[in-house]
Amino acid sequence: GGEDTLDIVKTLQLNFRNDEGRPATINIVNPVEPLVQQDVEDAMDLILTKNIFLTSGGNIKEKVSARLISREVTDVVVY
Repeated sequence: GGEDTLDIVKTLQLNFRNDEGRPATINIVNPVEPLVQQDVEDAMDLILTKNIFLTSGGNIKEKVSARLISREVTDVVVY
């Protein structure tokens, strides 16, 4: 016990714009790697086509960007 554990958490952030022109983000934690640009674009196109996410500003309407975020997470206290 007492040992800090360090994890690297990766999140694929898919950024869109909704009907009102406001940003809408879908986060996917620990995506399968390596990420292939075409696969990410296909997934974003599928999200647009299927229209399964509704935001407070309406439907998701257009793609903006996709980025992979890595962050270090250290457990300080775990019960």
